[in-house]
Amino acid sequence: MRKVTTAPSDIENALYNEGVFHVAGVDEVGRGPLAGPVVACAVVLPQGLVIEGVNDSKKISEKRRLALAEEIKSKALGYAFSIVNAAEIDRLNILQATMQAMVMAVERVCRKVDARPQAVLVDGTTAPPLSFETRVICVPQGDAKSHLIAAASILAKVERDNIMIKFHESFPAYAWDKNKGYGTAAHMAAIREHGLTSAHRRSFTKGFL
Repeated sequence: MRKVTTAPSDIENALYNEGVFHVAGVDEVGRGPLAGPVVACAVVLPQGLVIEGVNDSKKISEKRRLALAEEIKSKALGYAFSIVNAAEIDRLNILQATMQAMVMAVERVCRKVDARPQAVLVDGTTAPPLSFETRVICVPQGDAKSHLIAAASILAKVERDNIMIKFHESFPAYAWDKNKGYGTAAHMAAIREHGLTSAHRRSFTKGFL
């Protein structure tokens, strides 16, 4: 069985002190929007690497996130994304879609670094059902507590924002370049005026039309 525990805020240092050096951080972005995918990212950084400014992606300006994302990518041993689209979210439900995205991101980063991590740090309280045995540590509000999770959060946020900006080019009425698919007043008004698109989550938008 996978061991699932709740981590202290200095979880990486605690793991390194135990002799656990190969650690992956996992986070997702996009649970709450009315449109667009949920995006998960898994990242493996060199032991002890601290990138100045890495924090919860929601607390960092867009300009700073973009710069940090490039720095994380350049210094990471490996990183990988998984994207679950709106139709699949409707089919599975958002929790299962999130778990699927996290599992796929971890499996992909394993291939990138050609190794399975000794531990996986996951943002939140639910452990994704990984297909291999490892130590899974759930960290509530992990993007504000774990450097690895925060790095994954930044990469996932930038990746999803870029997806929504591309969607905006096809569906400009919904202003996804600004609201990124979240339920702003302007977005909801656009749904009522123009209806739903292929990028909308039907299960999230019931009652708007």
